[in-house]
Amino acid sequence: MSDVAAIVLAAGKSTRMKSDLPKVLHDVCGRPMLHFVLNACRLAGIDKLCVVVGHQCDMVRSAFSGDHDIVWVDQTEQLGTGHAVMCCRDALQRFAGTVLVIAGDMPLIRRETLGELIDARESRGDAATIATTVLDDPTGYGRIIRDGEGNLVGIVEHRDCDKEKRAINEVNPSYYCFDSRKLFSALDRVRVSEGKGEYYLTDVIQVQRKNGESVSAHVQVPSEDATGVNSRFDLAVVNRLMQDRIQRSLLDEGVTIVDPDTTWIEADAAIGADSIVFPFSFIGAGATIGSECRIGPHANIARDAVIQDQATVGADVASAEVVR
Repeated sequence: MSDVAAIVLAAGKSTRMKSDLPKVLHDVCGRPMLHFVLNACRLAGIDKLCVVVGHQCDMVRSAFSGDHDIVWVDQTEQLGTGHAVMCCRDALQRFAGTVLVIAGDMPLIRRETLGELIDARESRGDAATIATTVLDDPTGYGRIIRDGEGNLVGIVEHRDCDKEKRAINEVNPSYYCFDSRKLFSALDRVRVSEGKGEYYLTDVIQVQRKNGESVSAHVQVPSEDATGVNSRFDLAVVNRLMQDRIQRSLLDEGVTIVDPDTTWIEADAAIGADSIVFPFSFIGAGATIGSECRIGPHANIARDAVIQDQATVGADVASAEVVR
């Protein structure tokens, strides 16, 4: 893999969430949702991270003040996704590799998908390679337009689709991979939309295709991974999906979770093999629990707490010892 940079779009407000907190700072299993996007990039081998901020940018920067690998880019006017990427031109002026562009409000993104997307673009030499997914209900998503041979023609935003295009269920989950030089060259030819007065990043695909450059859409993303957060309901759905991932990973590592539905384990918690987590227990983000422990029922393990091997933690420990 050659040099790879990521542009993470994190300038959005929380309008539909009815919140003053920037959207990317809302918690998913104990961490801001932007945390998961940045970590996926790092785990995929991306070491140059440009994060575009706008709404309450100081608050976002403060939340990640310990992350010294981030280049912060201000988008002072909210003029669309294409404009957000344009704002990164100076930060990437001397960069000539692959640029990944992803949304900061999609915490279910996986490093494996990012790696596959990068490899696909570089092996094919595309100007742009995007990932797609298939949804039963594609409402709100940009539709993938292909020609009769299955080649990518472009992406049409939901609001701009006619009845025929709205019937398409292959959609754009906003995972893009570009040749950096060709990306910024194409952005110079993107025109502001008539409807919203914004510059759409999706228009880069049509510009590059018209210029005779190769574009493709071969990487498939599981529909679950394409779940973004635009509302409190979306946030609840994503939390549940992330919780399932966290618990499945711990189960695979030799931890027993007696009743997953009544257990909540936040991100970055570590639990040793042969430990048992009983119902109605909470384990906070970053907690470290040793092996052969008994947690719960009704245990509340604080964030970043450390529990030694073979410990027992639970509301009923004392009475149980009396009974024995």
